[in-house]
Amino acid sequence: MSTALEVRSDYGAQEVRAAARRCKEGAHVRRLLVVATILEGGSRSDAARIGGVTVQIVRDWVVRFNEGGPDALATRKAPGPRTILDDRHRRAIEEAIATGPIPAVHGVVRWRIIDLVQWLWDEFAISISKQALGHELRTMGYRKLSARPRHHGQRSEDIAVFKKGFPARLAQIRRRLPKETRIELWWQDEARVGQKTLLTRRWAKRGTRPSAPRDQRRSSAWIFGAICPAEVKGAALVLPRCNSQAMSLHLAEIAAAVSPGAHAVVMLDQAGWHLAGALEVPANMTLLPIPPRCPELNPVENVWQFMRDNWLSNRIFTSYENIVDHCCEAWNRLVDQPWRIMSIGMRRWAHRS
Repeated sequence: MSTALEVRSDYGAQEVRAAARRCKEGAHVRRLLVVATILEGGSRSDAARIGGVTVQIVRDWVVRFNEGGPDALATRKAPGPRTILDDRHRRAIEEAIATGPIPAVHGVVRWRIIDLVQWLWDEFAISISKQALGHELRTMGYRKLSARPRHHGQRSEDIAVFKKGFPARLAQIRRRLPKETRIELWWQDEARVGQKTLLTRRWAKRGTRPSAPRDQRRSSAWIFGAICPAEVKGAALVLPRCNSQAMSLHLAEIAAAVSPGAHAVVMLDQAGWHLAGALEVPANMTLLPIPPRCPELNPVENVWQFMRDNWLSNRIFTSYENIVDHCCEAWNRLVDQPWRIMSIGMRRWAHRS
């Protein structure tokens, strides 16, 4: 019979039990209590009975404790099989995912794991399973995410130029105002809400396909909304049409929400009704158009997405009046959550100016 393995003596039983009290993982605590029992003079059989394991496993835990102390008894993740991909292959995968597939060459318009498996074989003659490649992609930080729509004519440099020149534009507006006039930054946009609502993602059992109600009627209304994240304020109207007259009404609503003595700089896209000559712009307001096809610069776009995902989708609207009621309720709920306006709307490039 082999002799019992000595336990390192630089840790006392009380010290090991204190480490067990601090530990959050049940299996780690169990191993520490087993070692503490041995340090207090208990037999290996008693320690195995306390831990609910065999004496051989207790010996293995003692070996780990002797090598690394209490931390060495933490649960270790199995390393799994060795990957057949090296850094060269990973860089090639990153480049392929970043550029996307060529439909005429690869036969698909988006990469699936099975497509990347075939691509690796075509490029490097590497045969890898879908499961192994999926694990590799997750290890590299990739997840399957929904794409955000982007206008095909967007020029990314326009966004950088607008952000870089924003402080100068703001200073130019300040020079036209009386001294000590406080400026409020507002963003404005409008969204169409109709009976054909969106179907959003939802939790469901794997292997099933959840269903949601979908209307085929076409009654709709327009929410004209604006937010001032720094002042956690919002102003909105729900109107039947989207035109210059409706826009003038909304600008008057925003002007009424601006603090007394302050001046609002309202950023909006270059839709025709935003820049029409017949538009009535209040005196306490300056309109600042953002570059065309650049919705990323307007946080109200994110407000619409939040409202649709949480309050306006997956439901049936019985009439136009019902649409108006739900739109008003959704906007009022947003205004009643000022932290939501701030978290969605704050933009570092604008508010540091």
